[in-house]
Amino acid sequence: MPKGQPSVVPDDGLTTRQRRNRPLVVVHTGVGKGKSTAAFGLALRAWNQGWPIGVFQFVKSAKWKVGEENALRVLGASGEGGTVDWHKMGEGWSWVQRDAQMDNEEKAREGWEQVKRDLAAETYKLYVLDEFAYPMHWGWVDTDEVVSVLRERPGTQHVVITGRNAPGKLVEVADLVTDMSKVKHPMDAGQKGQRGIEW
Repeated sequence: MPKGQPSVVPDDGLTTRQRRNRPLVVVHTGVGKGKSTAAFGLALRAWNQGWPIGVFQFVKSAKWKVGEENALRVLGASGEGGTVDWHKMGEGWSWVQRDAQMDNEEKAREGWEQVKRDLAAETYKLYVLDEFAYPMHWGWVDTDEVVSVLRERPGTQHVVITGRNAPGKLVEVADLVTDMSKVKHPMDAGQKGQRGIEW
């Protein structure tokens, strides 16, 4: 695909401009590092275009301060690009402990209800649903409903969903799917996450 030129032009009745500007569903999944980072990179591009951005963090702790949050909040308040709203739906989460997650399950459902309201109202041009694949994978949020809402969303709203184990039905409806695989990671050799790299 040199210089952004598609190798196939579908016979869908759309003009080149209409096809280029249609809203996308993007999924970053897989066991490798960088799913959220890539989504926040898209948010930076959207900010530069002046788009209003809504970030919805599912299952991560509300106390966890990620570097992208601070950067995007500062940029959103600068008045130079798009606005940025940041919503956190988790009270804490661990790879190991899952038995005390009922509160997170309820917060994930509440977060999805807010996303649905915002999609219906066309509140944002870009939605980053960070770690949203998990609530679907765990059955906290109904995947069929998510797929239906995404298919029927009005306007030109782009949605990026991150997280391991993205359900097959979500992958099927998505326009762009990246499965990030891991080749090596410092944690495999016993090194803990570090500032500026993991957060």
